Parts: sequence; structure tokens; C-alpha cells
Amino acid sequence: MSFAPLDPDFEPRVRASFGRQGLMTSLGARLVRVAAGEVDIEAPFDERWTQQHGYVHAGIVTALVDSACGYSALSLARPEAEVLTVEYKVNFLAPAQGERFLARGRVVRAGARVTVCSGEVYAVTGTAETQVAVMLATIITV
Repeated sequence: MSFAPLDPDFEPRVRASFGRQGLMTSLGARLVRVAAGEVDIEAPFDERWTQQHGYVHAGIVTALVDSACGYSALSLARPEAEVLTVEYKVNFLAPAQGERFLARGRVVRAGARVTVCSGEVYAVTGTAETQVAVMLATIITV
């Protein structure tokens, strides 16, 4: 789906906001794609994120895709606006194990106050991608 951003300078605004996120910084995450209504975030594997079976913890997976969805919504928000997640649902599809993780957030419907986004997380090893989670998120514009 194609969206027209309300802020022509949405990309530097999204990148600046992302740079202020302590959690994303501590995860070594980086923005790899910012477009109107679409944001991709990548993070390398870190053994400190694993749960008892050696897979990346669901909390890390969810944090990455929540940020991707939130920033995809921010890319379509008014220049003076901010966004916050008010609700999400996540389904975990496979164990999160890989060299790096790619979270893709996409706006499904952008409203003046409420935006609905979908997100996916992929574990990447070499060139192989395995989808490990899918999210549906509701984002409020404040």
C-alpha cells in the first residue's frame, strides 16, 4: 500500500527519534529502511538475549517489531506529533535463532489518531530468512 506522508521530513525525524531510544541502542539495532509507512530494523544476535533453550527471548523479538511498527506509524504522522503503542498481538512462528534479526513494520491503515500496523520478524543466517514472529499493533498519535 502506498501512503503520502504528512511530514516531508519524516525520514530524518524517524532516524533522530530512533537514535534517542536507549533500548534499541543497547541491542545494537539499526534502521535499515525508512519509507512512508514502512520501517525495517536489524539487530545482530547476542547471546545475552537468549532464554533457557538458547533461542532469542520473545521480549527481544517483540521489542524489535514493536519499534518497527511504531516508527512506520511515525513516518506518516504530523510533523509535531509523536506515537505510542496502545496494543499489540504477537504470534511466534519459529524459534528465534540466527546471526541477525530483521523486523519489518508496515502501516495497514493510517488514521488521524489511530494507526494499525503489521510487523514481521525474520531470523537471518547467511542469506536464509526464517519468519519467527508476526505482530498486529495499534498505535496512537499524540
